[in-house]
Amino acid sequence: MQRPAKGKTPRRPALKKTSHTQKDPVGVYCRIRPLGATDEECCIEMISSTTIQLHAPDGIKANRNGEYKETQYSFKKVFGIQTSQIELFKDVAKPLVDDLIHCKNGLLFTYGVTGSGKTFTMTGSPGEGGLLPRSLDMLFNSIAPLQAKRFVFRTDDKNGMEIQGQVDALLERQKRESNQQSTVPKTPSSKQKPDPEFADMISPEEACKCEGVDEDSCYSVFVSYIEIYNNYIYDLLEEAPIDPIRHKRPGGDTPLRIPELIPPQSKILREDQNHNMYVSGCTEVEVKSTEEAFQVFWRGQKKRRIADTQLNRESSRSHSVFIVKLAQAPLDADGDHILQDKNQVTVSQLCLVDLAGSERTSRTKAEGNRLREAGNINQSLMTLRTCIEVLRENQMCGTNRMVPYRDSKVTHLFKNYFDGEGKVRMVVCVNPKADDYEETMLVMRFAELTQEVEVARPVDRPICSLAAGRRHRNQAFRDELSRRQEERPGGPNNTEDGSVLNQLLDSLPALPACELVDPTDEQILPRLIEVLERRHRIRQMITEQYTRTANTLKSMLQEFDGHLMAKENFIHEQRGKLGEKDKIMFNQKNEMDRLEKKSKMLEYKIDILQKTTNIYEGDKRSLQQELESREQRLQRELSERKRMEARMQGMVSDTKHQWEKECERRVNAKQLEMQNKLWVKDEKLKQLKAIVSESNSSATSEQQRPPPPPDKPQRASREKDQPRAPEKRSRSPLPGDVFRTRGGGQAVQFTDIETLRQECPTASSRKRRSSEDGPGQHDGNKMDWNDRENRAPVASTSSGLGLQIGYQKRRK
Repeated sequence: MQRPAKGKTPRRPALKKTSHTQKDPVGVYCRIRPLGATDEECCIEMISSTTIQLHAPDGIKANRNGEYKETQYSFKKVFGIQTSQIELFKDVAKPLVDDLIHCKNGLLFTYGVTGSGKTFTMTGSPGEGGLLPRSLDMLFNSIAPLQAKRFVFRTDDKNGMEIQGQVDALLERQKRESNQQSTVPKTPSSKQKPDPEFADMISPEEACKCEGVDEDSCYSVFVSYIEIYNNYIYDLLEEAPIDPIRHKRPGGDTPLRIPELIPPQSKILREDQNHNMYVSGCTEVEVKSTEEAFQVFWRGQKKRRIADTQLNRESSRSHSVFIVKLAQAPLDADGDHILQDKNQVTVSQLCLVDLAGSERTSRTKAEGNRLREAGNINQSLMTLRTCIEVLRENQMCGTNRMVPYRDSKVTHLFKNYFDGEGKVRMVVCVNPKADDYEETMLVMRFAELTQEVEVARPVDRPICSLAAGRRHRNQAFRDELSRRQEERPGGPNNTEDGSVLNQLLDSLPALPACELVDPTDEQILPRLIEVLERRHRIRQMITEQYTRTANTLKSMLQEFDGHLMAKENFIHEQRGKLGEKDKIMFNQKNEMDRLEKKSKMLEYKIDILQKTTNIYEGDKRSLQQELESREQRLQRELSERKRMEARMQGMVSDTKHQWEKECERRVNAKQLEMQNKLWVKDEKLKQLKAIVSESNSSATSEQQRPPPPPDKPQRASREKDQPRAPEKRSRSPLPGDVFRTRGGGQAVQFTDIETLRQECPTASSRKRRSSEDGPGQHDGNKMDWNDRENRAPVASTSSGLGLQIGYQKRRK
């Protein structure tokens, strides 16, 4: 038994994650589903085949005060409500199936709000098959006559593919068939009637076929179906095992009629030796026809989790992933058997993903498990959006942020595709009704962001070194051989007539017709000897001719071998040169890619520097303007300061002049005050003399006159009787003060005229008193108070200017 050879995983490790490969943007398509009712308000308008426009509903405009405006979004292509499933398939999924056959990976997923038509786009309905059944139909239509027998390709547990011989495959087929017959009924073959729900999905006239399929290879298709529910991975094709403990009745050995099954266990993600992610322990079923693949898909679809919500009657509560894996290996040089070389086995896969729709719990009114499911769905979609944003930032800004693939099982499973392991395409499904406007706008923003992410272009597989057309030549040889066998007389079993041996026997001399009865017969024996000798000579001649011809043919073959070796050496040299040229071209291409990337980086840096320069220039202009304004303000302040200085100098000079005048005035007032003091002293002396003379005259008159009544005591005597107060030092008299002397020669100061008048009697009162006293009392040097008041200088009590005026009048 030959040891099975292990095949390759989806991509070649040597060309994995090359930094200088060409990149293509993620292909994003948009599909608009029809409205549920004709009277519903529509918020989406298809402008062109690549552009749509969103209109904010009137209610939202009224509530948000016109915050939302009409926005336009562009896609690679937009499919309207009249687009059929076959048109969508030809533009979106057909190139991915073509790449799958040509050893390239692909990822196609639908994205949108719940109830926007994602499952219909991916699966379809009877009479309108979706992207998934049409992809399978195109695949089997292209490779149907080129498929290998079952179990020639066999999957291992590490995301690899093993290839085994025809005998081992036959033994394994017999073993599987015996196990299926003994345990469960045999799976219906492709000739049996499939499920009626998928029978009329695709009409024969809509069948597609890939061109340019390599006919010198054998193919085998494996499918698997998983779902990601609450961020856990479950295998939808796994047969639930029967619980051995609960399979029997309690207390007995009789089995239950309805056995209890073990709940499905979640699967884990692993990374193979080529750093590709795969679901460990996932069931991979080998299928040989479209109908069989439909049956496997339908078997898993029945296990998928769906629920009834207020927004969708059959809402998907999980993300479903249908993986189509295509294994292919070239034929040997004879074109009869598969080449037993593990390095020539190639595996490619196409992932068809139906993402669950994002939903708002405020609209669905979800509770319990539905609420938990909605939260996990929204969280996984948010992680997908975050990964796309980080990828876009790393590519556009040249940063090296870590992409959070591991935050969700969806992004972790497909991280290889975004790292350059195949094409990525997304179909954005939108519902044009006004109730989904806000969610649709978020979906449009995510789609617009996804289009800016670039994915490395898949690398073509190396060309097999064997000559092309091996299968065709082998088939032509078999057909020609069977045709010649059928053309022979007697059918293909007649092998004597026309053979080379008969022709040689016919060319020899015929034996004479004789009958030998006596060994001593001299007539027949010589004739027979002569004929045999002639036949011997002819045989020798034929042998010699055969030898010469064989030698000639041998020499020709040797010559042909020499020419062939020379040709092979020349071809080997040319291949070596071609390999060197390819290496040079590859290096030049890498250098061009590096220079192009460097040029883009430099252009990006130039743009950044230009923007920075513009910012600095703007800052410079603003600073210059601010500097000019400050200079102008400084000039104004300087001029204002000069004016203030001039004004202050004027004020200082004016103040100085005023103070000079004030000092002169005060000096004059002081002089006037001193003169007044001198005058007051003179007046005091005069008054004192007058009082003394008056007292002398009154004393002589009192001696002649009777004494006054006792109730009128004399003032002079009262003053004499009072004890004399100690003399106090008087202050300097002010200009407005007026002095008089009392009896006894004491000077009294009066600060105002009213007090002076109250204390000093006027001229009329003195006349009245003098009349009472008698005549002759005011003669001689006696002076009236009115005369003294008129003669006394009147000083101003308010200002020195009045003193100066009074002094000037006095001088005059």
